[in-house]
Amino acid sequence: MVGAGAVGCYFGGMLARAGAPVTLIGRATHVEAINRDGLFIDGVKFKEHIPVSASTELEAVRHADLVLFCVKTVDTESTAKALAPLLASGAIVVSLQNGADNAERIRAASGIPAVAAAVYVAAAMSGPGQVKHTGRGDLVVGIPEGGRAGKSELEEIAATFTRAGVPCRISENVTTELWEKLIINCAYNAASALSRANYGRILQDPEAAEVMKLVVNEAVAVAEASGVRLGDMTEAVFRLGKVMSETISSTAQDIARGKVTEIDSLNGFIVRKGAELGVATPVNLTLHALVKLLERAPL
Repeated sequence: MVGAGAVGCYFGGMLARAGAPVTLIGRATHVEAINRDGLFIDGVKFKEHIPVSASTELEAVRHADLVLFCVKTVDTESTAKALAPLLASGAIVVSLQNGADNAERIRAASGIPAVAAAVYVAAAMSGPGQVKHTGRGDLVVGIPEGGRAGKSELEEIAATFTRAGVPCRISENVTTELWEKLIINCAYNAASALSRANYGRILQDPEAAEVMKLVVNEAVAVAEASGVRLGDMTEAVFRLGKVMSETISSTAQDIARGKVTEIDSLNGFIVRKGAELGVATPVNLTLHALVKLLERAPL
């Protein structure tokens, strides 16, 4: 697991819990706690310390058959370049990141033909070596445009996760899946960060719900101008918010910890693509600008 944050620790922990040999690669604070006490998952269905290896060194990927790429989107290119010379022959790299274009960015930066995954999990690091899981925990994997993975490799990935109790579906059109997840993130992440509210409270506020509808409409228009056809995304956004009502967005978590957010790959991505394609995105522009302002605020 390259990037032992909440996503990397949750899915890596689930794989390790099922007996897979897993190494989490992350920051020293988490690595030290994990090597000393194991990874603690405070989950919806269980609370457990899980023995798992952890390292601060990217060199730990050598000889790995499966590399799950879980770094923040701001680190995509630099991590991909550093990772490429360390990969074993035949190793499969899967991008478990927010945003719609990380697999393409990984390939452009390093030549690694990464598999793309849409990730649905509500998780947060609650302390060193501790992850709090509050909802879902499933994946959709597929081959992005320009990717080289075959059907057997996707089936192997899906089977590995399924054995670990992680639902994993193979998509014939992962680009659409990534756009759907992107739009859900655009609807909730900035609103959660700016209001410090969970998804359920945002949904219950009529004015906030109207803002989300505008965000979704703009993003769908950009997707369609990009050649991606989507269904009723407003319904999908509201449905997910009800299922994951207690979730605080990763953007809100980053702001609370004084970290750089991924908003450039969410609402910012919609704004840039809209500008390229001549699609107006004033609401996404506003949310992006406000989160960036908050991100730059002195502590």
